[in-house]
Amino acid sequence: MSAAVDTCVDLGGIALRNPVLTASGTFGYGTEFAPFLDLTTIGGFVAKSLTVEPRTGNLPNRIHETPSGMLNAIGLENVGVDAFIAEKLPEIPDGVPVVASVFGTAPSEYVEVCKRLTGVPKVAGIEINASCPHVKAGGIEFGQNAELLAGLVRECRAATSLPLLVKLSPNVTRIADMARVAEAEGADGLAMINTLQALDVDLATRRPVLRNVLGGLSGPAILPVALRMVWQASQSVAIPICGIGGISTAEDAIKFLLCGATAVQVGTASYLNPMAAGEVAAGIEAWCAEQGVAAVRDLVGGLELP
Repeated sequence: MSAAVDTCVDLGGIALRNPVLTASGTFGYGTEFAPFLDLTTIGGFVAKSLTVEPRTGNLPNRIHETPSGMLNAIGLENVGVDAFIAEKLPEIPDGVPVVASVFGTAPSEYVEVCKRLTGVPKVAGIEINASCPHVKAGGIEFGQNAELLAGLVRECRAATSLPLLVKLSPNVTRIADMARVAEAEGADGLAMINTLQALDVDLATRRPVLRNVLGGLSGPAILPVALRMVWQASQSVAIPICGIGGISTAEDAIKFLLCGATAVQVGTASYLNPMAAGEVAAGIEAWCAEQGVAAVRDLVGGLELP
Protein backbone atom coordinates (compact mmCIF):
# COMPACT_ATOMS: atom_id res chain seq x y z
CA MET A 1 0.00 0.00 0.00
CA SER A 2 1.24 3.51 -0.86
CA ALA A 3 2.20 5.81 1.97
CA ALA A 4 -0.34 8.48 2.82
CA VAL A 5 0.02 11.70 0.83
CA ASP A 6 0.49 14.92 2.81
CA THR A 7 -2.12 17.19 1.22
CA CYS A 8 -1.71 20.18 3.58
CA VAL A 9 -0.65 23.55 2.17
CA ASP A 10 -0.23 27.05 3.55
CA LEU A 11 -1.79 29.80 1.45
CA GLY A 12 -0.29 33.01 2.75
CA GLY A 13 -1.03 32.15 6.36
CA ILE A 14 -4.27 30.26 5.69
CA ALA A 15 -3.74 26.62 6.66
CA LEU A 16 -5.59 24.26 4.32
CA ARG A 17 -6.09 20.50 4.71
CA ASN A 18 -5.78 20.21 0.93
CA PRO A 19 -5.17 22.73 -1.85
CA VAL A 20 -8.74 22.93 -3.18
CA LEU A 21 -11.09 25.81 -2.44
CA THR A 22 -14.22 26.96 -4.22
CA ALA A 23 -14.26 30.22 -6.15
CA SER A 24 -16.16 33.30 -5.04
CA GLY A 25 -19.55 33.74 -6.66
CA THR A 26 -19.86 30.10 -7.70
CA PHE A 27 -20.48 28.49 -4.32
CA GLY A 28 -22.89 30.89 -2.65
CA TYR A 29 -22.32 30.99 1.10
CA GLY A 30 -21.36 27.33 1.36
CA THR A 31 -24.59 26.03 2.84
CA GLU A 32 -26.29 25.79 -0.55
CA PHE A 33 -23.98 22.90 -1.43
CA ALA A 34 -24.41 21.03 1.86
CA PRO A 35 -26.71 18.36 0.33
CA PHE A 36 -24.04 17.49 -2.23
CA LEU A 37 -20.62 18.13 -0.73
CA ASP A 38 -19.11 17.70 2.71
CA LEU A 39 -17.22 20.96 3.17
CA THR A 40 -14.72 19.25 5.45
CA THR A 41 -13.39 17.27 2.46
CA ILE A 42 -12.04 20.37 0.70
CA GLY A 43 -9.45 22.90 1.77
CA GLY A 44 -12.00 25.66 2.32
CA PHE A 45 -14.26 27.95 0.37
CA VAL A 46 -14.39 31.54 -0.77
CA ALA A 47 -17.77 33.14 -0.15
CA LYS A 48 -19.62 35.45 -2.52
CA SER A 49 -18.10 38.92 -2.59
CA LEU A 50 -19.38 41.02 0.28
CA THR A 51 -20.18 44.72 0.33
CA VAL A 52 -21.01 47.07 3.21
CA GLU A 53 -24.70 47.12 2.32
CA PRO A 54 -26.77 44.40 0.61
CA ARG A 55 -26.55 44.57 -3.18
CA THR A 56 -29.15 43.47 -5.74
CA GLY A 57 -26.79 43.13 -8.69
CA ASN A 58 -27.53 43.53 -12.39
CA LEU A 59 -30.82 42.91 -14.16
CA PRO A 60 -31.35 39.72 -16.23
CA ASN A 61 -30.24 38.35 -18.56
CA ARG A 62 -27.04 37.99 -16.59
CA ILE A 63 -25.81 34.43 -17.26
CA HIS A 64 -25.20 32.89 -20.68
CA GLU A 65 -23.57 29.61 -21.67
CA THR A 66 -20.85 29.76 -24.31
CA PRO A 67 -18.75 27.06 -26.00
CA SER A 68 -16.58 25.57 -23.24
CA GLY A 69 -17.54 28.31 -20.83
CA MET A 70 -20.01 30.75 -19.34
CA LEU A 71 -20.59 34.48 -19.44
CA ASN A 72 -21.88 36.15 -16.31
CA ALA A 73 -22.71 39.67 -15.25
CA ILE A 74 -24.35 39.02 -11.87
CA GLY A 75 -23.15 42.36 -10.56
CA LEU A 76 -22.00 41.09 -7.15
CA GLU A 77 -25.43 40.52 -5.66
CA ASN A 78 -24.97 39.70 -1.97
CA VAL A 79 -26.60 39.93 1.45
CA GLY A 80 -24.09 42.41 2.84
CA VAL A 81 -21.29 41.80 5.32
CA ASP A 82 -23.38 42.08 8.49
CA ALA A 83 -25.97 39.54 7.35
CA PHE A 84 -23.18 37.23 6.24
CA ILE A 85 -21.63 37.33 9.70
CA ALA A 86 -24.92 36.96 11.58
CA GLU A 87 -26.81 34.52 9.35
CA LYS A 88 -24.48 32.65 7.00
CA LEU A 89 -21.28 31.96 8.94
CA PRO A 90 -22.98 30.13 11.86
CA GLU A 91 -24.19 27.49 9.39
CA ILE A 92 -20.68 26.62 8.20
CA PRO A 93 -19.21 23.51 9.88
CA ASP A 94 -16.42 24.13 12.37
CA GLY A 95 -12.96 23.54 10.99
CA VAL A 96 -13.77 24.75 7.47
CA PRO A 97 -11.58 27.75 6.57
CA VAL A 98 -13.74 30.54 5.16
CA VAL A 99 -12.12 33.13 2.93
CA ALA A 100 -14.33 36.20 2.69
CA SER A 101 -14.27 37.99 -0.65
CA VAL A 102 -14.53 41.76 -0.27
CA PHE A 103 -15.75 44.35 -2.77
CA GLY A 104 -16.49 48.05 -2.84
CA THR A 105 -16.86 50.92 -5.28
CA ALA A 106 -14.22 52.91 -3.39
CA PRO A 107 -11.27 51.90 -1.17
CA SER A 108 -13.11 53.16 1.92
CA GLU A 109 -15.85 50.57 1.34
CA TYR A 110 -13.33 47.74 1.00
CA VAL A 111 -11.69 48.94 4.21
CA GLU A 112 -14.97 48.96 6.13
CA VAL A 113 -15.81 45.39 5.11
CA CYS A 114 -12.30 44.25 6.05
CA LYS A 115 -12.66 45.81 9.48
CA ARG A 116 -16.02 44.16 10.13
CA LEU A 117 -14.66 40.73 9.19
CA THR A 118 -11.51 40.97 11.29
CA GLY A 119 -11.73 38.85 14.44
CA VAL A 120 -14.90 37.07 13.33
CA PRO A 121 -14.78 33.33 14.13
CA LYS A 122 -14.44 31.01 11.11
CA VAL A 123 -13.09 33.77 8.84
CA ALA A 124 -9.59 32.55 8.02
CA GLY A 125 -8.68 35.18 5.47
CA ILE A 126 -9.82 37.90 3.10
CA GLU A 127 -9.75 37.94 -0.69
CA ILE A 128 -9.78 41.44 -2.17
CA ASN A 129 -11.89 41.39 -5.33
CA ALA A 130 -9.94 44.02 -7.22
CA SER A 131 -10.92 42.79 -10.65
CA CYS A 132 -14.65 42.25 -11.25
CA PRO A 133 -15.08 42.77 -15.03
CA HIS A 134 -18.78 43.63 -15.10
CA VAL A 135 -19.27 46.29 -12.43
CA LYS A 136 -19.19 49.87 -13.66
CA ALA A 137 -17.91 51.45 -10.44
CA GLY A 138 -14.96 49.82 -8.74
CA GLY A 139 -14.02 46.34 -9.83
CA ILE A 140 -11.99 46.14 -12.97
CA GLU A 141 -10.53 49.65 -12.80
CA PHE A 142 -8.66 48.73 -9.60
CA GLY A 143 -7.25 45.63 -11.25
CA GLN A 144 -6.12 47.43 -14.40
CA ASN A 145 -4.43 50.46 -12.87
CA ALA A 146 -1.23 49.81 -10.91
CA GLU A 147 -1.51 53.00 -8.88
CA LEU A 148 -5.13 52.37 -7.91
CA LEU A 149 -4.35 48.74 -7.07
CA ALA A 150 -1.43 49.77 -4.89
CA GLY A 151 -3.55 52.21 -2.93
CA LEU A 152 -6.37 49.71 -2.48
CA VAL A 153 -4.11 46.93 -1.21
CA ARG A 154 -2.25 49.34 1.07
CA GLU A 155 -5.45 50.55 2.73
CA CYS A 156 -6.89 47.06 3.11
CA ARG A 157 -3.62 45.78 4.54
CA ALA A 158 -3.75 48.49 7.20
CA ALA A 159 -7.37 47.64 8.00
CA THR A 160 -7.01 43.97 8.89
CA SER A 161 -4.65 41.51 10.53
CA LEU A 162 -6.17 38.61 8.58
CA PRO A 163 -4.22 36.96 5.76
CA LEU A 164 -4.89 39.03 2.65
CA LEU A 165 -5.21 37.61 -0.85
CA VAL A 166 -5.57 39.93 -3.83
CA LYS A 167 -7.59 38.67 -6.79
CA LEU A 168 -6.00 39.89 -9.98
CA SER A 169 -7.60 40.72 -13.31
CA PRO A 170 -6.45 38.97 -16.49
CA ASN A 171 -7.55 42.03 -18.45
CA VAL A 172 -4.11 43.65 -18.28
CA THR A 173 -1.03 43.85 -20.48
CA ARG A 174 1.49 42.39 -18.00
CA ILE A 175 0.08 40.32 -15.15
CA ALA A 176 3.49 40.03 -13.47
CA ASP A 177 3.60 43.81 -12.99
CA MET A 178 0.27 43.77 -11.13
CA ALA A 179 1.40 40.80 -9.05
CA ARG A 180 4.47 42.71 -7.92
CA VAL A 181 2.33 45.74 -7.01
CA ALA A 182 0.12 43.63 -4.74
CA GLU A 183 3.13 41.96 -3.12
CA ALA A 184 4.87 45.28 -2.50
CA GLU A 185 1.85 46.66 -0.67
CA GLY A 186 1.61 43.77 1.76
CA ALA A 187 -0.55 41.10 0.13
CA ASP A 188 0.03 37.67 1.69
CA GLY A 189 -0.97 35.92 -1.51
CA LEU A 190 -2.60 36.26 -4.91
CA ALA A 191 -5.77 34.75 -6.35
CA MET A 192 -5.74 34.57 -10.13
CA ILE A 193 -7.27 34.84 -12.53
CA ASN A 194 -10.64 36.50 -12.41
CA THR A 195 -12.87 36.16 -15.46
CA LEU A 196 -11.95 37.51 -18.88
CA GLN A 197 -14.05 40.44 -20.04
CA ALA A 198 -16.17 39.24 -22.95
CA LEU A 199 -19.30 39.73 -25.05
CA ASP A 200 -21.67 37.54 -27.05
CA VAL A 201 -24.49 38.46 -29.45
CA ASP A 202 -28.03 37.15 -29.99
CA LEU A 203 -28.46 37.15 -33.75
CA ALA A 204 -32.25 36.95 -33.52
CA THR A 205 -32.40 40.31 -31.77
CA ARG A 206 -29.00 41.69 -32.83
CA ARG A 207 -28.45 42.57 -29.19
CA PRO A 208 -25.88 41.48 -26.62
CA VAL A 209 -26.95 38.32 -24.81
CA LEU A 210 -26.34 40.03 -21.45
CA ARG A 211 -28.35 43.00 -20.23
CA ASN A 212 -25.07 44.47 -18.96
CA VAL A 213 -23.57 44.05 -22.48
CA LEU A 214 -20.20 42.91 -21.11
CA GLY A 215 -19.64 39.97 -18.80
CA GLY A 216 -16.95 37.74 -17.41
CA LEU A 217 -15.96 34.58 -19.29
CA SER A 218 -15.15 31.56 -17.13
CA GLY A 219 -14.93 27.81 -17.60
CA PRO A 220 -12.59 25.43 -19.47
CA ALA A 221 -12.08 27.92 -22.31
CA ILE A 222 -9.91 30.14 -20.13
CA LEU A 223 -7.74 27.46 -18.52
CA PRO A 224 -4.67 27.86 -20.80
CA VAL A 225 -4.76 31.64 -20.30
CA ALA A 226 -4.96 31.21 -16.53
CA LEU A 227 -2.07 28.74 -16.52
CA ARG A 228 0.08 31.16 -18.48
CA MET A 229 -0.66 34.04 -16.12
CA VAL A 230 -0.10 31.99 -12.96
CA TRP A 231 3.25 30.83 -14.30
CA GLN A 232 4.30 34.37 -15.24
CA ALA A 233 3.28 35.76 -11.85
CA SER A 234 4.99 32.93 -9.98
CA GLN A 235 8.27 33.87 -11.66
CA SER A 236 7.94 37.45 -10.37
CA VAL A 237 6.76 37.22 -6.75
CA ALA A 238 7.62 35.25 -3.63
CA ILE A 239 4.10 35.17 -2.14
CA PRO A 240 1.89 32.13 -2.83
CA ILE A 241 -0.70 32.02 -5.59
CA CYS A 242 -4.16 30.47 -5.64
CA GLY A 243 -4.81 29.44 -9.24
CA ILE A 244 -8.26 29.92 -10.77
CA GLY A 245 -9.65 29.39 -14.24
CA GLY A 246 -11.41 26.47 -15.89
CA ILE A 247 -10.55 23.80 -13.33
CA SER A 248 -12.91 20.83 -13.47
CA THR A 249 -10.61 17.84 -12.83
CA ALA A 250 -7.70 16.90 -10.62
CA GLU A 251 -5.45 16.95 -13.67
CA ASP A 252 -6.43 20.58 -14.34
CA ALA A 253 -5.58 21.51 -10.76
CA ILE A 254 -2.22 19.73 -10.85
CA LYS A 255 -1.27 21.76 -13.93
CA PHE A 256 -1.78 24.92 -11.88
CA LEU A 257 0.40 23.57 -9.07
CA LEU A 258 3.18 22.76 -11.50
CA CYS A 259 2.90 26.27 -12.93
CA GLY A 260 3.50 27.75 -9.48
CA ALA A 261 0.17 27.80 -7.67
CA THR A 262 0.10 26.67 -4.04
CA ALA A 263 -3.66 26.10 -4.07
CA VAL A 264 -6.54 26.31 -6.54
CA GLN A 265 -10.18 27.34 -6.69
CA VAL A 266 -12.91 25.39 -8.48
CA GLY A 267 -15.54 27.73 -9.94
CA THR A 268 -17.79 27.21 -12.95
CA ALA A 269 -17.45 23.42 -12.73
CA SER A 270 -19.64 23.50 -9.61
CA TYR A 271 -22.61 24.61 -11.73
CA LEU A 272 -22.39 21.39 -13.74
CA ASN A 273 -21.37 19.15 -10.86
CA PRO A 274 -21.93 20.37 -7.28
CA MET A 275 -19.46 17.73 -6.07
CA ALA A 276 -16.68 18.92 -8.38
CA ALA A 277 -14.46 20.52 -5.73
CA GLY A 278 -14.51 17.40 -3.58
CA GLU A 279 -13.73 15.19 -6.56
CA VAL A 280 -10.81 17.42 -7.54
CA ALA A 281 -9.39 17.24 -4.01
CA ALA A 282 -9.69 13.45 -3.89
CA GLY A 283 -8.25 13.16 -7.37
CA ILE A 284 -5.16 15.20 -6.51
CA GLU A 285 -4.42 12.92 -3.57
CA ALA A 286 -4.96 9.79 -5.68
CA TRP A 287 -2.71 11.11 -8.47
CA CYS A 288 0.07 11.92 -6.00
CA ALA A 289 -0.17 8.44 -4.50
CA GLU A 290 0.06 6.85 -7.94
CA GLN A 291 3.02 9.02 -8.92
CA GLY A 292 4.89 8.55 -5.65
CA VAL A 293 4.56 12.22 -4.65
CA ALA A 294 4.83 12.36 -0.85
CA ALA A 295 3.43 15.88 -0.37
CA VAL A 296 1.22 17.98 -2.63
CA ARG A 297 3.35 21.04 -1.93
CA ASP A 298 6.27 19.28 -3.64
CA LEU A 299 4.46 19.82 -6.95
CA VAL A 300 4.38 23.61 -6.62
CA GLY A 301 6.51 25.23 -9.29
CA GLY A 302 7.63 21.88 -10.65
CA LEU A 303 7.07 22.72 -14.31
CA GLU A 304 9.99 21.39 -16.35
CA LEU A 305 10.86 23.70 -19.21
CA PRO A 306 12.29 22.46 -22.52
